[in-house]
Amino acid sequence: MFKKNLLYSFYFSIALLGLFVFCLHLLVLYSKGLPLFDHMILLAYASNLILAILIFSILYLFREPLKHQLGFLFLAGSMLKFVLFFILFYPVYNMDGNMESVEFATFFIPYSVGLVVETIFAAKLLNNLP
Repeated sequence: MFKKNLLYSFYFSIALLGLFVFCLHLLVLYSKGLPLFDHMILLAYASNLILAILIFSILYLFREPLKHQLGFLFLAGSMLKFVLFFILFYPVYNMDGNMESVEFATFFIPYSVGLVVETIFAAKLLNNLP
């Protein structure tokens, strides 16, 4: 029962924190007079949070049959996020030959939020394995 609650708790936490950080990110952009929805911000948040949910769900699904390989699955998920960055975002951000800090933050803020929440819940999951 605890593990099922862990999964639902993860979903709730990632959604709530992702929404909070997204709103905070928009507030900072607004306060600096920058465009709110430039630099593929919606895609950055959506893709990072969906991948975080997918990765943790896979870890949860394979927690018992592959319990000794969960760390490698976690790392593979992080690598998948970097591949996403270099395929989808980097070419657009680097089109002018210069990646601005706003562009960098647009991808790596939601990436960091997902990574932190995934790491906390993955540690809880690993600590509760038989």
